[in-house]
Amino acid sequence: MPELPEVETVRRGLSPAMEGQVIERLEVNRADLRFPFPDQFQTRVEGATITRMGRRAKFLVTELSTGEALIMHLGMSGRFTVNSAVTADFHHDPGTNPAHDHVVFHMQGGATVTYNDPRRFGFMELWPIDQLARYPRIEHLGPEPLSNHFNSDYLNSALRGKAAPIKAALLDQAVIAGLGNIYVCEALYRSGISPRRKAQSVAGKRAERLTPAINEVIAEAIAAGGSSISDFASASGELGYFQKQFDVYDREGAPCKGCGAPIKRIVQSGRSTFFCGSCQR
Repeated sequence: MPELPEVETVRRGLSPAMEGQVIERLEVNRADLRFPFPDQFQTRVEGATITRMGRRAKFLVTELSTGEALIMHLGMSGRFTVNSAVTADFHHDPGTNPAHDHVVFHMQGGATVTYNDPRRFGFMELWPIDQLARYPRIEHLGPEPLSNHFNSDYLNSALRGKAAPIKAALLDQAVIAGLGNIYVCEALYRSGISPRRKAQSVAGKRAERLTPAINEVIAEAIAAGGSSISDFASASGELGYFQKQFDVYDREGAPCKGCGAPIKRIVQSGRSTFFCGSCQR
């Protein structure tokens, strides 16, 4: 599933074609994705101007001139493709099957934005902008990395008393919003913390190392366009490149870049965890 850097990469790719533009026509090719589309979806969206292309954690939050926000989630395999009005003919993303083009935004000026999702785990919902803080999928999220609300003092407080492994605690979206398996593994490696260590024992000096490590990994991943694992590509069709910089993720058996010991893989909460047993304590 795309994590914060991938969703931010998508947001940046969509913004030039959509922000400030009118949705002249909305083409909806099925009744649902993970959930049914909102009632009168096309009627509520067509003719609206996109006033802001935003993001919260792994959600795209597209604010409309109607006073509603179109909230979109990519799920496991969702992908947006932008076709510029400069190009007279439609070039389909070769990485997608047109049969899975479920929603197409026809924008003012001729650009089209196509949402393709083979597994249909993504979704689109509408919610009043002035009540976004109460949107059920967002209201309980923790602060985001790179935000002013995320610092070592906050992390100390959030981890205090948690007996769960630090890996599980960091994947809890109520603790930190937007983090997923890839970037938690990478941040724990950079901070020298074992993924099996109890979260409550990370409070203190370890949290002071972990906080900047999380921010650095997220910032570098955004700069690299995210990580292209499985289905991810940006709105322009380009792949992310942060996977070329992985220190531990998906490197089981490869030598640690720090000490040369083989990278280990264990399963925690049903997910693979990659780490160096020598460098991470």
